[in-house]
Amino acid sequence: MKSVEPKKREKLARVSLPTSASMREGFAKMDADIVRLLCLWDGESYQGIVSAGDIQRAIIANRKLETPLGEILRPEVRVSHEDDSFDEIKALMLKHRTEFMPVLSSAGALVDVHFWDDVFSTGRPELGHVNLPVVVMAGGKGTRLKPFSNVLPKPLFPLGEKTIVETIMDRFQAVGCKRFLFSVNYKHEFIRTYFDSMTDETYDIEYFMENEPLGTAGSLTLIRDKIKEPFFVSNCDIIIDADYSEIYDYHKEEKNEITMVVSLKHIRIPYGTVETGEGGQVMSLVEKPELTYMVNAGLYILEPGLLAEIPEGKFFHITELIEKVRARGGRVGAFPISEKAWCDIGEWAEYRETLQFLSLT
Repeated sequence: MKSVEPKKREKLARVSLPTSASMREGFAKMDADIVRLLCLWDGESYQGIVSAGDIQRAIIANRKLETPLGEILRPEVRVSHEDDSFDEIKALMLKHRTEFMPVLSSAGALVDVHFWDDVFSTGRPELGHVNLPVVVMAGGKGTRLKPFSNVLPKPLFPLGEKTIVETIMDRFQAVGCKRFLFSVNYKHEFIRTYFDSMTDETYDIEYFMENEPLGTAGSLTLIRDKIKEPFFVSNCDIIIDADYSEIYDYHKEEKNEITMVVSLKHIRIPYGTVETGEGGQVMSLVEKPELTYMVNAGLYILEPGLLAEIPEGKFFHITELIEKVRARGGRVGAFPISEKAWCDIGEWAEYRETLQFLSLT
């Protein structure tokens, strides 16, 4: 790192970790600095780069979150070399959407680094491309957001200059998704009027009406004749900071019928915990344990054939569909994202946190 000019060295330090750091620490570092790529070091010796995708693949392969990042380094990664021209390096970064590109000497030492925002004058690389229909479950009453949800449906709650549901759709449009289908019920006329009043055709929206609440999957029977390809299903109160094309790539590679996005949730218990055995005898003591779970983030990809497996006119959650598919031996995959890559806006505290995270307050 010493050979790198001071300004770049400072930026590189913010995206660097030792190879001994765990996958959990890697995700936390990515969350803190809003990056998806890290540079790994053994002391002052450059060892390689690890991406969010590398950590995700390791989790999918059932590697423990305490696994050192050095153990999941791929033997071959895209880097540039000191005899490459700047135009060659720029083309490589653009082709692979690389946040930063290490420049290595013939001996494998890092001699320079180029950052995306310096080369292209934009904050982050463009996302991949996938054009699938997106079903947005927009019919709930938003009871946890009362009293304001008594007046305004949750999808229209503001996030800065836009609404929650517009923010969700914008993230899908960024990867090429164009067609949106809204499952509506509660205050549906507000939602229709809001989008009908737009002077431009920003969004292509179709509505299908639940005459009574049908759960997070029951209403999908209303679009059986409208969808013939894999499709996303999104809750209307979540913001996912991920490349949706990578989720779909995983869905295809694993031949899943359902892929659910799961977020790591880190919980710190501020007390010593006790495990007891027979007769109340103390078996173990753990001081202030830290636990990590994978939680359902409310975003899915479904194969169209599953629409025939949802009972018509019955209250039916998507989790019930997942269990039904698993029971018959179908493939249900989980695509992991980091804790801060998921914003749940279902309650007031979470809504305020999301505003702060998106720098809207």
